[in-house]
Amino acid sequence: MVESVPPPPTADGEPPPDSPAGTPPEQRRLTRSTRIALIIILVFAVVTAAGFGASYFLNARKYVSTDNAQIDGDKIPINAPMGGILVHWTANRGVAVRRDQIVGRIEIMNGFVQPLTPIRAPDNGTVAVDNGIDGTYVTTGTQLAVAYDLNRIYVTARVDETNISAVGVGRVVDIHVDAYPHLSLTGRVQEIQSGAASAFSLFPQNNSTGNFQKVTQVIPVKIALDNPPNVDLVPGMNVTVYIHKAPDRWSGIVSKKISQIRALVAKNEH
Repeated sequence: MVESVPPPPTADGEPPPDSPAGTPPEQRRLTRSTRIALIIILVFAVVTAAGFGASYFLNARKYVSTDNAQIDGDKIPINAPMGGILVHWTANRGVAVRRDQIVGRIEIMNGFVQPLTPIRAPDNGTVAVDNGIDGTYVTTGTQLAVAYDLNRIYVTARVDETNISAVGVGRVVDIHVDAYPHLSLTGRVQEIQSGAASAFSLFPQNNSTGNFQKVTQVIPVKIALDNPPNVDLVPGMNVTVYIHKAPDRWSGIVSKKISQIRALVAKNEH
């Protein structure tokens, strides 16, 4: 009779398991506290997703929003009245200028005489772009600077053509300026441009090649500010706008029913 030889002990000195070879070890079950924690996390994720979805749906019904918008204003270009050497240039960036103020001169070489032609600001404003350099030659009409009247700034928002039908002149607009995240502004739609922005660009889209790819166009919308804030708003600052839509039929019905319920509750309380 052959005696069976016991298997060698494991590396840590413990006797080998009694289960036959090839039998998978029994999986450990999750504890009750772990299961509860996983359920709570799952419920929180579902509720959060539902909240974001509901918020997006409600905002889409109430607003036309876009972050393709900037602080803007009517440009006041300061151009060279004739060709010559630019001298005595003072319209530097940030400088306030007045209508007819002399901001530089053009030196004209005319034989042995050097007449100086003044460069005047066409209107009141603050210089935002300065291209003038003393001592350089400029040609007639060269844009030397661009100024803006900071008391007459507005917002230009570019709205997708698919949403423009929900935008109307006079609609209230909520405005958030990227540079001032805690500042809330309001305005009203003042003008809706009659053509897409691409039609007025320097290089409008050409569809004659046969390789046309349809792209959603944007329509510029001019928004007037209700009350200019006590902060420095300059053209070019990025903003996000929320243009209020006209209330639809269902929104009116729901609001009416809510008002009726509130009146009934108030009556019963008394």
